[in-house]
Amino acid sequence: MDVTFTKLAGRYEIAVRRTVGAALAPRNGPGHSDAVPHDVAHLLVEIEDGIRGGVYGRLAAADGDDGLFWPLDPAARRASLKNRRTPTPEESADMARSERLASLTVALWEVDRGRRRPDPAWPGRAEDSGVEPALLARLYDRYDDFAARWAALPAGGSLTLAWPFPEGSGRRRRAGR
Repeated sequence: MDVTFTKLAGRYEIAVRRTVGAALAPRNGPGHSDAVPHDVAHLLVEIEDGIRGGVYGRLAAADGDDGLFWPLDPAARRASLKNRRTPTPEESADMARSERLASLTVALWEVDRGRRRPDPAWPGRAEDSGVEPALLARLYDRYDDFAARWAALPAGGSLTLAWPFPEGSGRRRRAGR
């Protein structure tokens, strides 16, 4: 699966191309950032921490619609709305971990790189964050690389990142499905 982030004026768009499941419509991303957009942080966190039930693991599994993206084809979209499913408890935990890490580690990286003023309330200190130092170092490296490439893009320019885990694995499926 490939995820393309397109830089637009004051916002960004995400397009997901996968080899299984219905083709997905691109959508606008939340939380504009000049350095590391929020959905980029989710992707990098999920890759580096091996999170499979977060945003991108759910998309890659292609085993049910839970409203994160929607099919491009209107008929497939209508069918997916009828078959929308509730995330499993494990997926909900993965999503919560992905959300926490995406928000926290970008804020810590911004402080470390002088993009944000330190604040004891948020994000606090890296050593008190509960994030493993090795994971934080890998994410800082990924954020540095992405931010440099993103900054060099003109409006309308895109970067594509690959999801490294198998697609259509059904790892999300509930027992008995």
